[in-house]
Amino acid sequence: MTDQAVDTDGVRLADDTLDKRRFLGRVRELKELRADIERAGLDTLSGRKAPRARVLLIAGRPGSGRSALADELVARVADRYPDGVLRARLGEPDGTRVPVARLARDLLTELDLDAPPGADEDDLTEELRTALAGRRALLLLDDAADAEQVDALLPDTPECLVVAVAEGPLTGIADVRPCTLGGLDTTSAVELLSRHTGSVRVTVDPRAAEHLVEICQAQPAALTLAGGWLATRPQAAVADLAKQLHAEDAGAGPLARVFRLVHTSLPAPAARMLRLLSLAPAGLVDPHTASALAGCSVTVARTTLDDFVTLGLLRAAGSPLPQYEVPGCLHPLLRACAEAHERPAELQLARARMLERTVRLLQSCRTITETDSPQARERLLGTPRALRFPGPRAAADWLRARRPALLAAARLAVADGELDTLARRLMSQLVRAMVAHFGTQAAAPDLYGIHRLVLDVAERRHLPREKAAALLNLADLDARTGRTAEALVRYRAALDAGREAEDPYATARAMESVGGAHLELGDYDRAADWFGRALAQRLARDEGADAARLYGRTATAHTYAGRYGEALRNWRAAIAGHRRAGDVPAHARALSELARVQEYAGRPEESLSTCQEAVEWARRAEDVRLQAALHLRLADTLDRLGDPAAAGLHRATAERMLREDALDSCESIGDPTKD
Repeated sequence: MTDQAVDTDGVRLADDTLDKRRFLGRVRELKELRADIERAGLDTLSGRKAPRARVLLIAGRPGSGRSALADELVARVADRYPDGVLRARLGEPDGTRVPVARLARDLLTELDLDAPPGADEDDLTEELRTALAGRRALLLLDDAADAEQVDALLPDTPECLVVAVAEGPLTGIADVRPCTLGGLDTTSAVELLSRHTGSVRVTVDPRAAEHLVEICQAQPAALTLAGGWLATRPQAAVADLAKQLHAEDAGAGPLARVFRLVHTSLPAPAARMLRLLSLAPAGLVDPHTASALAGCSVTVARTTLDDFVTLGLLRAAGSPLPQYEVPGCLHPLLRACAEAHERPAELQLARARMLERTVRLLQSCRTITETDSPQARERLLGTPRALRFPGPRAAADWLRARRPALLAAARLAVADGELDTLARRLMSQLVRAMVAHFGTQAAAPDLYGIHRLVLDVAERRHLPREKAAALLNLADLDARTGRTAEALVRYRAALDAGREAEDPYATARAMESVGGAHLELGDYDRAADWFGRALAQRLARDEGADAARLYGRTATAHTYAGRYGEALRNWRAAIAGHRRAGDVPAHARALSELARVQEYAGRPEESLSTCQEAVEWARRAEDVRLQAALHLRLADTLDRLGDPAAAGLHRATAERMLREDALDSCESIGDPTKD
């Protein structure tokens, strides 16, 4: 077993020496698995080309070293797969089955491909298969819950290899030969033990070591805990540990017996922290999480977590920040221990403390990006030092490293149902932090999932205002990814929720968005009708800038429908509204659109005059590209009016402006003093 790529079931060694990184045992299993890659499948034997990737199954109970073996196999054959290794964990530490859609999206992300937010399982798995077509890649699917999960992710290319790890057979997937694991061979098991204890204690009493291996049934996870217990007690003999374990309940499994001994030997505060780690989202713990759960300082939490790593109770995660993983095989034991020793109210309080700490960290993570705001600087100074980030980059690194745990925290908080207020605050701050650091576009897949969780809480708690907001956000993401019909359904539902909440903002926004969806679908009459409804509400509330924008959208719908008279009236109203609001860029763009409609309506002289006025307003707005576009339009109009000389002057002006703008852009990019 390796110290950095070992068992998700709890076998990870802390020493960095070459000997301790060397994989132990499983020689026969590795040989069989490698031979299985080469063997002809049933399709090949029957003369048909294999339609899908070969699947190797490593089956075993949690704690048997099944993930360690999978990692070792992948490391030994990875050079045969030049398109890389993709990894996915198909089960949560608490045994929850991970949805296939999330797995497919994560694998696409590993391939540096963007999946549309909100896409369903079938679309995502199809995109994954398409992305893997023609590639020679290796997929490691760990902790599979059932055959359906694995089958949905299988590439449709025999050049790929899938290594699946599960507790039992994957019935339903053709041509899978499982490699079933038991314990290690005695020699390897004793060596694993000696890596923790040192060779002397094993050498002086080899029979005691073999007896301890027998009690642990040569299970790597149990031996790791036993070795960790001995490593922290240099004076204890191997025989002493074997005797204590022998006295434990023989009906329990070896891992449970060793864990019980380790747990009872811990100081009370450390034992309590260990039990509460069963509440850590996605099994990922950092010092802040442990500190909040146990109610201690961050420094004490960090020290205790490092001690747990030495004992084999945790393993350090591959992260630039201090982060630890709860081994999957220990999670059920931790949960059972917590339920036995802690009252339900204490567990709920610990969970609430953890969520509250996470909310405050997310607030700090977002606020560090708003240092130009005096209010934000004041909030930042009021934040405890332990919750502050030294700068935006450190905050972004934390957010990126903790992303799986943060998303899992939101899912668990919503599923709990008893902490909905905290859950809503957590999701609100998570959305703001992700948008601040990654941008709406990059964070869209995660935001879609969070908005769906917000919708779940809003429906459960009968909160129409929040329901309307969640539906609008989801519909916006649907609309951006081309699912306009789905977006329209959600916009209508948001309108109903906004009316129920008597929220004028949500109602007007939903009506305008319904109109926009109809416009996208080509139903121009309904689009104009809905824009008109939203406009009436904006006018009634004296919201001039929004009303001007809606006049323009209504005019666009009339233009598409060929009703140029209505379009002209609405563009003139939009121009008047922008002029009153003092919005020079919008005024210029509206004049440009008015000129376009006048041209469509067969009024070239009016279009020419309006276009010239629009050029002046675009100059005031310092919009070079709009000025250039208007000069080109003027050139086209003058050509049609029979004045090619003037048209040529306008085209030359447009070309010069675009050339100068491109040159200015290049100089701005090359000058490090410019933002």
